[in-house]
Amino acid sequence: LFTVTVSLDGHFLKNEVPELTLMHNSPDPKPDLSITLFNSNSNRVTPAGENKSPQKGILYLKKLEATDSGTWVCHVHSDSPLINQNISFAVKVLGFQNPDMERKYVAVDSTVILSWHLNFQKIKWNKGFTGQLNWKQQESAKAHELLDFNVTALRKQYETKKTSHFLFEIPERKPESAIQVKLPKVHFNHSGHYQCQLAYRGRRVQSNIELVVMKVSANPAGPLSRGAKMTLICQVSAPLPPNAHLSWERVNGTQMDIKNSKQHEVKLEVNISAAGLWSCHLIEGNDRKISLHYHVEEAPVWINYVVTGASVGGSVLVFALVCLCIISGINWQRRRQRAKRMAQARQYLLENKTCQCQQ
Repeated sequence: LFTVTVSLDGHFLKNEVPELTLMHNSPDPKPDLSITLFNSNSNRVTPAGENKSPQKGILYLKKLEATDSGTWVCHVHSDSPLINQNISFAVKVLGFQNPDMERKYVAVDSTVILSWHLNFQKIKWNKGFTGQLNWKQQESAKAHELLDFNVTALRKQYETKKTSHFLFEIPERKPESAIQVKLPKVHFNHSGHYQCQLAYRGRRVQSNIELVVMKVSANPAGPLSRGAKMTLICQVSAPLPPNAHLSWERVNGTQMDIKNSKQHEVKLEVNISAAGLWSCHLIEGNDRKISLHYHVEEAPVWINYVVTGASVGGSVLVFALVCLCIISGINWQRRRQRAKRMAQARQYLLENKTCQCQQ
């Protein structure tokens, strides 16, 4: 008689390591058993370790993935006595269909929906569990709870919004077994780490989406006058991976109009003197993840005349002020010299009159 027992009642979270115990009551002499394990995809599984005794064998398996849920088979073989026995058992791995870490690029002022797809309906998980969604702008910053949820043993899902300071919505219509938040108008400071976490009997598993926001601007904002220059600025909210960079280019422009950022730069500036449509691209590997456009308008002709006139007028005014200052300085110097001569004359006359009175 063979008995197979799976640790934790066969209910696991992703990345947990199950133990498989095989017991038998074979009489002496004990058969030399060979145990082969197959997962739910009928692929052979090599145990990470094992511990055998005359009546019992324990297999330590590797970390589980959410896709490992299903019916596993333990094949027991012995040549003497002849034994060929398949023993099936169920494994359920609760987790996300998302990757553990995902990066999402969005443009400022756009609308974005962040989604986490749970597998509890798919694997018919018949235990209750809870979860929550947290956000923090940086990895080391304090986490803010956005919502929490719970799922009953009947697989009914309930969600509760936990904050009113963060502008987000819970979509009414969403895929089954999904946790979603909607940002109707993305701000630059909405960037950061959104962590969805499942909890079951004190154990936890989570999936993280990093939201990177990109914006473009100009200094001055425009329009661009003839002969003037403008600085276009493209910025992202977080450092990019080593294989990603920013790139400015003028639509229908030349190779000279392209400027790329250096590794890990979060801001790229380009000085331009040509109007037209300019695009900033966020490129990861060979893939353009997101593009933002900035239309540089050329100033009307009359504005150019006004600017030219203002420049000429300003130059004339400065020249006139300089001349006036020079003339005023000369006149002031002359008045000072005249006053000095008159003072000397008065002193001279006073000295002569004093002498005459003494005589």
